[in-house]
Amino acid sequence: MTQKTTFVPQLIIGHGVTDISFYTEAFGAKELQRWSNDDGSIHVAELEIDGAMFHLHEEVTRNNSISPASASGTTVIVGLMVDDVHAVFDRAVAAGAKAISPVTDYDYRYRQGDVMDPFGHHWLIEKILK
Repeated sequence: MTQKTTFVPQLIIGHGVTDISFYTEAFGAKELQRWSNDDGSIHVAELEIDGAMFHLHEEVTRNNSISPASASGTTVIVGLMVDDVHAVFDRAVAAGAKAISPVTDYDYRYRQGDVMDPFGHHWLIEKILK
């Protein structure tokens, strides 16, 4: 069977993280698998949002994979296309995200709002308008 090409981002988190419930509460993510360290903290967690897989991976210095907190910022924005931008945006904020910019309808036919998750990852909640 041939593997379909898919985009599976790895979001880097700091050491010692045990609670990733933000992703289930904010985005309805399902945790598929988890690999834990001896202390119970997360080494890797595999999650999916409506069939779209992503990983949370703890920092690894050998390949310079550092969390947004260690980098003092982020170089990636994770776009999440949803049907109800306002509802997902509000759920994310209620679950602990920081609102960066409010949900707005833009002239390029997108409805978008930005949040920063508790681990420093920038999410762009969006929908293409007709």
